[in-house]
Amino acid sequence: MDLKLSPVAPSAIARPAAAPRAVSAGTEGGFSTALSGALQSLSASQAEATQMQREVQMENPQVSLEQTMVSMQKAQIGFQAALHVRNRMVQAYTDIMNMQV
Repeated sequence: MDLKLSPVAPSAIARPAAAPRAVSAGTEGGFSTALSGALQSLSASQAEATQMQREVQMENPQVSLEQTMVSMQKAQIGFQAALHVRNRMVQAYTDIMNMQV
């Protein structure tokens, strides 16, 4: 079994691949778009948890208590994360407003 290796160009070895960019330059909205999407996702999660809670209370056999509890915990964790982000943003705003020019 003969293996023939093709030579590798020196430029391919010398230059590392470009690192992926977190946010592309063409993305419109940036932070505000990401924040809006996260808040919409949080709202949907809370609405789903509320709906599942109602279904359990109505004794719908297709919705289990375990699924409902997990959904409620996900919504609660998401809400807590949103509160932390809001608090950090308010603190950053306060710090910037208190800076001397």
